[in-house]
Amino acid sequence: MADTLTGPVPETPGAVPEFPMPRADRCPFDPPPALKDLQQRTPLTRVRLWDGTEPWLVTRYAQQRALLGDPRVSADTDRPGYPTKASPEAGEGKLSFIMMDDPEHARLRRMVTAPFAVRKVEALRPAVQRIVDDLIDDLLAGPRPVDLMERFALPIPSLVICELLGVPYDDHAFFQDNTRTMVHRDTTPEQRGQAARDVAAYLAGLIGERLAAPRDDLLSAVAGRVTAGEIDHRQATEMALLLLIAGHETTANMIALGTLALLRHPDQLALLRETDDPKLVASAVEELLRYLHITHLGRRRAVIEDIEVAGQVIKAGEGVILANEIANRDPDVFPDPDRLDITRDARRHVAFGFGVHQCLGQPLARMELQVVYGTLYRRVPTLALACPLEDVRFKHDAFIYGVHSLPVTW
Repeated sequence: MADTLTGPVPETPGAVPEFPMPRADRCPFDPPPALKDLQQRTPLTRVRLWDGTEPWLVTRYAQQRALLGDPRVSADTDRPGYPTKASPEAGEGKLSFIMMDDPEHARLRRMVTAPFAVRKVEALRPAVQRIVDDLIDDLLAGPRPVDLMERFALPIPSLVICELLGVPYDDHAFFQDNTRTMVHRDTTPEQRGQAARDVAAYLAGLIGERLAAPRDDLLSAVAGRVTAGEIDHRQATEMALLLLIAGHETTANMIALGTLALLRHPDQLALLRETDDPKLVASAVEELLRYLHITHLGRRRAVIEDIEVAGQVIKAGEGVILANEIANRDPDVFPDPDRLDITRDARRHVAFGFGVHQCLGQPLARMELQVVYGTLYRRVPTLALACPLEDVRFKHDAFIYGVHSLPVTW
């Protein structure tokens, strides 16, 4: 592929492709065919968004890593050239520190880093194991078939993040309903805004309670920053909202989508089901994160100083979209990238991003997935899809890719 790294696709009239691109119906685990074709041709090309703007699309792993680690690339949505979302219905706006640049980004992020340190997360593993085992007990005692998304994949991260934050799990249905509204692509701006306001108001109330009576939970730690004068109540609420959403919808979809991918690759499922080696389980998690990347609108950035990428100068004030799903299928980094291989060393994937904005909660997500993938198929060895694959409804209509439901039996 070295001879294809000479520069961007020539910009001829009518040649600019639309983004995002549709996945192939028969290949729901793979990136869009047009995106794969672009990667084979060039690391950098213009694409057209719904509003007519034409940011740069970056398709190769090396260039994405370089740009994600470059301080001349901004995550601030207010910067000139920042690519808009996928549709006029998507809405814009910041979600706490992930859409800020340093030094403010670093200042706010540091306030909630400690609970997600690997050592702290590992201390939660026994509690997560109990949650997973209890949910499997409920599955085995109940009727068949069952929707694994509703009865297993969604409750796990809900229980875990609610426990970590100190949010009563009795309110989990409220959070699930509202987060679904917030991430659905066809939701109107009014509906999305109302859902966000409802959750924010609830969290603001909990933070107020923690200001008066702190507990041993993450909401109390955030409230403590308000008491110390480091942030105000609104900023604390935004931070809590970010942590709740980021720790819920993404992991749930990886649990369900990963399970479906393994059911469609029985040789890989057998390897995972029959092992008691935690290293192989951890390897499976990394490979599934690489193979199934669940955000398919790309990480979006604005360039604040001229940068040369693959022989092309991206000018200050232009936007870039880093399509992580196709970077994770770059054959220069992952040989035979379209093959699911849980024995592969896939730790270099960019499912969690790279650089200062890489996912804060990745240690927690990894641990949850390790517990799930290391337990479910061993305890339910005959787990099987309860409908034809064609009947599974994939979330082509959402910002977080996955399945709406996953009927299974055993």
